[in-house]
Amino acid sequence: MNFYKVLEEAIESDSIATKEKLTQQCFEYCSQNELIEASKFKAKVFERPSYISKCKIVAPKALKTRKDFDTNEGLATLVHAIAHIEYSAIDLALDAVYRYAEMNQAYKLDWLEVAKDEIRHYLMLEQLLVELGFNYGDFSVHSGLFDASMNTAKNHLDRMAIIPRYYEASGLDVTPQILKKLDNKRKLPFVKKLMSILDIIYVDEIEHVQKGDYWFKVLCKQENKDIKIYFEILDKYNILDKHRPHINVEARKKAGFSCVEISLLGNVKCK
Repeated sequence: MNFYKVLEEAIESDSIATKEKLTQQCFEYCSQNELIEASKFKAKVFERPSYISKCKIVAPKALKTRKDFDTNEGLATLVHAIAHIEYSAIDLALDAVYRYAEMNQAYKLDWLEVAKDEIRHYLMLEQLLVELGFNYGDFSVHSGLFDASMNTAKNHLDRMAIIPRYYEASGLDVTPQILKKLDNKRKLPFVKKLMSILDIIYVDEIEHVQKGDYWFKVLCKQENKDIKIYFEILDKYNILDKHRPHINVEARKKAGFSCVEISLLGNVKCK
């Protein structure tokens, strides 16, 4: 099996069924092979995200405001936005294996497991979207996560800081706020189903951020850098000063953030 060629095919495919099949193949192969030949392999920097054939990509400011969650279309806009994050996260997890071929088996298995989780999340959301009368691609999306992954393609430490330890960790802050907004509509069957899916995603995402945190710290040690470089990296990508009104202290602590880091990210008490 050409492990990296299969990964590349999985990342570039716009079919979730294909991504799922190839991700499972890679996971099984990696589980049985500690050393995977990569000497002749050179990762490409992808010019466009795999979902470009399905979705209209617009600037974040051009996205419609998501509201009216008591209507099918209103709720579908929210479900679609979350499904898009999960779809993007599949490719990002696979790319973390594909792009940094020098990493060991434990690293590869971690991110292949994350990709499998993201596929499972996406499929749950896609099913709900169809039940609401819509499909993935019916609403515009932005390519922020894809852009961030390609901007960090040549620096593995930056990738671990920006994708799992910044963007995915931000999801730990946002998800409880979404659940709070939906709470007074939980008697509506579709809202109740979405809340159940978000509960599952939230638990899994803590583990994903834990993995990102672990490998970020491994890379810091390998490169003889203090983990405080995290804030220098955020500054380099112009996201250090972003307003964070709802820092989820307990979830971030579970995921590996120190109280010093949490207090610097948001004006909150942590002990």
